[in-house]
Amino acid sequence: MIPTTIQAENLKALVDILFNAVNVVTTEYAKGGHLVPSLDSTEPGPFDAPENVSPALFNAVRTIEAACAQLSFVAVASPGHVMTNNLSYGYYEPSALLVVCNAKVADILLDKPDGMHISEIAKASGLNEGKLGRIIRMLVTKHCFREVKPDIFANNRLSIKLLSTDPVSACVGTMTDEVQKGAVFLNEALFDPESGHSSLATDTAFKRAHGYSFFDYYGRVMLCFDVLSQYVCALTREKRFSQAMVGWGAVTGKGNLSKAYPWSTCRPGTTVCDIGGGNGHIMLDLIKSAPQLKAIIQDTPTVIEHGKELWGNDRPDLVQSGSVRFKAIDFFKDTPVACCDFYYLRHVLHDWPDFECFKILQNIRNAAQSSSKLLLHEFVLQHAVRGSGGMIEEAPEPLLPNFGMGHIRLYQQDMNMMNLFNSGERTLQEFIKMRQVFYISSYNFDTEALAANQREMWIQVCQTLGCW
Repeated sequence: MIPTTIQAENLKALVDILFNAVNVVTTEYAKGGHLVPSLDSTEPGPFDAPENVSPALFNAVRTIEAACAQLSFVAVASPGHVMTNNLSYGYYEPSALLVVCNAKVADILLDKPDGMHISEIAKASGLNEGKLGRIIRMLVTKHCFREVKPDIFANNRLSIKLLSTDPVSACVGTMTDEVQKGAVFLNEALFDPESGHSSLATDTAFKRAHGYSFFDYYGRVMLCFDVLSQYVCALTREKRFSQAMVGWGAVTGKGNLSKAYPWSTCRPGTTVCDIGGGNGHIMLDLIKSAPQLKAIIQDTPTVIEHGKELWGNDRPDLVQSGSVRFKAIDFFKDTPVACCDFYYLRHVLHDWPDFECFKILQNIRNAAQSSSKLLLHEFVLQHAVRGSGGMIEEAPEPLLPNFGMGHIRLYQQDMNMMNLFNSGERTLQEFIKMRQVFYISSYNFDTEALAANQREMWIQVCQTLGCW
């Protein structure tokens, strides 16, 4: 049993850690001549985009998240309260978010800083006044929306991200709808004698919930349904998922790609092939910062069509000039476009077990020239015990060494991969093992980009891909 004096010291240490981290936050904002944003504001903050966050600010934010959670979950609140109210009831938050997204509550409240009565919100959304009001108030209690007067609600810094025009809203909608419905069956999938030990994407919790594997679920919009409403529903979700990937990129620092490699040293016409690149939003941002590059986007046929639409609307000049090309691919069967200077995979390998990853990388090797480089962009998991992180920084004691709630996204995403694909995120040691299995000749870990990009990893294969 831990002595009371040590427990008290830990409590004080957490407070000191929190105090120091808050000072770093205010200092970083002051350096840029900014005020720390108010939760009541709907204006974007100067550091909302992860690529604008300095390593010092990033470290302070994750430390604050970790310390606040450890203070409330472990040091102060009773275990029963934490397990029931903070953890077990968690499913109502995504359920409520899905309702307000589909009802477009944030849109209804747009440009209404003084708020709107719930009766008017309900009328505009078509939902029951009493039920919708209770849902919004629960979210207000979680600091999403604000109640300016009794039954009068307004947007705030969090709820404004639920605008239907914001890709983050599509990400929230996807996660709280079909993905959450899949997670409900995680217990059944794991305790099943067959699916519980399977690594197949057809034996997932998601498949149990929907009757389709993840990619087939969205791919079915290409089929002909007798019931029009079913087709429309599937089509709507498929489009939402495409936008959700844009939102996911926004909150996970897609803009850091421009900082992870010295693109300015690349000659004009350097080709970057984004494999599994979705609608190409990552390459769109990269070319804006490094216009001498040429991008090739490869994904499934349906997704590629969304990419053509995105680029056609945003930068038709790049399409017409040939600065971007689109080519459909099945990366298990097909080789990518040959002889590109760079092959880039962002959050692709986490969808697949090691054997399938080998197939993907093997096909890239077959397409590559001797000077080609491979850039992998993935999350890196960290054990929750000290001394196991290798080169990855550990949080100061008494915080969990993996920063606990400050890095919860990584571990939730790991569960997400289990739910959707029977796959998962990887530790640094697992990536190194993959490097050994796949005979990658040389590699480096960009720790500065790693720190700035919320514990994602960039592996650059620096020499020839032909020596795998």
